[in-house]
Parts: sequence; C-alpha cells; structure tokens
Amino acid sequence: MVTWPHSPDDIGGFLITWLPIIFFGIIIVLLLRTMSLVPKVKPAMVDRDTTDPVGWDDVAGVDEAKEELKEVVEFLRDRKKFERLGARVPKGILLYGPPGTGKTLLAKAAANESGANFYSSSASAFVEMFAGLGAARIRKLFEDARKNAPSIVFIDELDAVGSARSGGAHNREHDQTLNQLLVELDGFGSSDEVVIMGASNRLQDLDPALLRPGRFDRQVNVAPPDLTGREDILRVHTRSKPLGADVDLSVLARRTAGLTGADLANIANEAAIFAARKDQQYIRQEDFEGAMERVLTGLQKRRVVTEKEKRILAYHEAGHALLAHLMGDVMPIQKVTIVGRGDALGMAYYLPVEDRYLHTKEELLDVMKVALAGRAAEEIVFGRVTNGAASDLEKVTQIARAMVFEFGMSEVAPSRTMRADNYALSEETKRMRDSEQARLTDHAYEEALRLLGKHRATLDRLAGTLLEKETIDRDEFVTLMAEVGQESRSAETVGTVRALERAAE
Repeated sequence: MVTWPHSPDDIGGFLITWLPIIFFGIIIVLLLRTMSLVPKVKPAMVDRDTTDPVGWDDVAGVDEAKEELKEVVEFLRDRKKFERLGARVPKGILLYGPPGTGKTLLAKAAANESGANFYSSSASAFVEMFAGLGAARIRKLFEDARKNAPSIVFIDELDAVGSARSGGAHNREHDQTLNQLLVELDGFGSSDEVVIMGASNRLQDLDPALLRPGRFDRQVNVAPPDLTGREDILRVHTRSKPLGADVDLSVLARRTAGLTGADLANIANEAAIFAARKDQQYIRQEDFEGAMERVLTGLQKRRVVTEKEKRILAYHEAGHALLAHLMGDVMPIQKVTIVGRGDALGMAYYLPVEDRYLHTKEELLDVMKVALAGRAAEEIVFGRVTNGAASDLEKVTQIARAMVFEFGMSEVAPSRTMRADNYALSEETKRMRDSEQARLTDHAYEEALRLLGKHRATLDRLAGTLLEKETIDRDEFVTLMAEVGQESRSAETVGTVRALERAAE
C-alpha cells in the first residue's frame, strides 16, 4: 500500500522511488499513442459504381495515347487472342507529359472499358517517415491486385517514389520503397492479369531501373492537344451545356494553342458560370472569350491609373497591335485592350491561323519586332521608356538566345548549335555568341522603331481609339486599319533577314 508522504524526508524518498517509474510510464503511453497514429495498410481498390463512368468517349485530344491503351483493354477482355500468337501484355505502361493533359483520365477510362478492378493511389501515399511502411503498402497493393485479377494498378505522380536513388541514410526509406516496387514489377508472371500504369510529369527524374524493358515496357507521351484535339476536347466538355448559335468551337480551339485538356475543361466551366451570372438561357461566344481571358491572364482588375499612364499604355499596346498587323499572318490580332488583367496593365491578343511546329528565321524575327514594338512606341511618342516592357524583353531574349544557341540561326555559326552544356566553348566563342544574340535583339528593336515611325499617323489613330474605348476587338481593328489604308505585310518588312545579313557583313 502506497502512503502519501507527510515529512520532507518522506517526500524525498517518494520522489526517488516513484519518479523514474512515472517518467517511463509517460514515455510508454506516448509511444503507444504514436503507434496508433501510424496509417494502416489498406487496399486501394476503387469502386466503379461510386465513381464517374469515364469511357473512351470522354477522352479526347490524345488519340495516340488512347490507341496504346486500347490494346491493353483488348488484352484484358480477350486474352486468348494474343496468347495463341505468343504475345503478352506489357507489364507496365508509363504515361508521361505536362500536368493536365489527361493521364489520370486515360487510366480511369481504360479500367472502365476493360471491366477490370481499378486500384488507384498516389505515389506520395507510399512514402512515410516510418521505416518499412511504404514497402508494406506496396506489397499489400499488389497482393490485392493479384487476388482480384484482372486488375489495373494506377500509381499517380510516380516520381514521388520512383525518382533516381541517391543513397544516404536520409533516403533509406525512399530507396526501400522503390526497391519493393521494382521487386513487385519483376514478380509479374505471364499468367498474371494485372497491368500497372504510372503517371509522371517528370520522366527525366525517374530511376533508370524503372524504365528498363520488363518493368515499364511501354512509355506513352501524353502531350498537349493540337488544334483538332482542342476542338474535340471542347466538344466533350460542352456537350451537356446549352450553347448559343454564335458559339464557334473552332475559333476557340485556335485561340487556345498550348493549353491542356484540364485548361479547356476549366474554360468551358467558367463560360457556363459567366452565362449563369447574367441569367442567360445559353452560353454565348463572349462568355467563352471572357472565360479564356480569366483562365489565361487572371481576373480583370480596374486599377486606378493616371491619365498620363493611361496614354502610355494606349501607345504601348497600339505599338504591339500595329506592328503585328504589318507582319501579316505571323501574329494576327484578335483583340487589344488597356484594361488590366492579373499582373498585366494591358494586352494584345493574337489569333494563330493554325498550330505551328516549325518557324523560319524570318518569322522569329517578326515575333521579336512585335514584342519590342510597345517599348519602341513609348520611345517614339514620349522620348523615354517605362518598365512596362519587362515581360516583352524577357520573351525577346529567350527567342534570340534559342536562335543562336540552339537553332543555328546566326551569321557567325549558321550550321551548328552553341550550347555550353553540349560543347566545351572557348571564351572567344562565348563572346561571339553573346554578341550575335545582342545583334539580333538590337536590330529587331531598330526595325520596330523605323516601322512605327514611318506609320506614326496610324499609331496615333489606334492609340486614340484605345483611349476612347479601352478595348478594340478584331472586327473594329480590321475596320480601323482599312479606314487608314494600312495594308499588312508591307514590302519594307519582307527583307528583314537580308538587311541583317548585310549588317553582319
């Protein structure tokens, strides 16, 4: 029986006897509570009855990737058709590409079309602070998949667990988890009706052991859609939405070059929200245009700018628009505005005629001139420049650098690249390379100054209209250019490259 101490001597004896026991008791309780917080290893099977019934008709703009996965679906449906010819399904399929291109959507569609059990998990769920837990989760996942075959195992963001091993004690849990994944991939037999799919945004970061034949046999690039693909994606995401008679999805597809399927789905949803705010019965073209501007450049911001700043903005954007018109079909103007969105105080929107993957030297130089036209207009009209051209200068520098460093579009080295990471370049070559890059940008700026100076009256007219209306759409812009008799692609701009070559000589 324990009695409470009544004297100082008793208190000292009590503490000496019971304090260590109490201390270790607290430690044990804390350890037990910590162990109770360790996540349990659970199956990751997705019940298709409670998820969206995604099928091939819901996947657009990635036709090549879809065809690759259709073969896997066909194998899971009719395995004997392949086995009698000695074929086997790939053990692993890696879907890689930028975020939002539809990798997860493709995996869901493949699972639903095949009727296979679908096991889905993010790779980050396998990496924990507790040693061995990630490997245990991997083992449990694949045990369940084999037990419930045919199955598709989908691991999203594979680089979280599959990144290249670097050694060291701090990476031991990560390496152990990756090793277990490699073991499970090797453990598939020809009789297993289990297919593993992985998705990654960074193929270059994955461990080489994952990518060798016998593991992820097939690697499928899921790239941003082309023009036709973007139109198909817009049709998928608007098929349940009431569209107005003025909606032209082909025009919207042309204006969204470089966007992913997720971006286009967001645009379609934002357009519906815009129409609902105005209590419309149908979604109109102007709703889609507002949605595109919202997604691409952010919320419209009515900043309080002085009249002087507003005039500078008008001439800056008018310079971009006028020179784009002079360049012809390189950068056709869709709209020009001095109403700020996001971080931009004004903007000129361009409407590509078609997707382009190859660009001539002349076209790249024209793009540089258009980008520098805003600053050139400021210098011509006000005799000084502002910081409003920061993003334009960055764009021009990137183009000129690529022309000289990668594309062989320079006079000093027209038949080879000059990237320092590929070749050991001498100091003299580096100076020559930097000098050529500067020459391209300087010449483009001089051309922008010359052309805008020659067409100063048109520049003044366009800037005045912007000050009055703040926004000019394509029809108004074309009408204004016709009124002043300004034709595009004037003869004086065609010989830009020849002028550069003469200057180099």
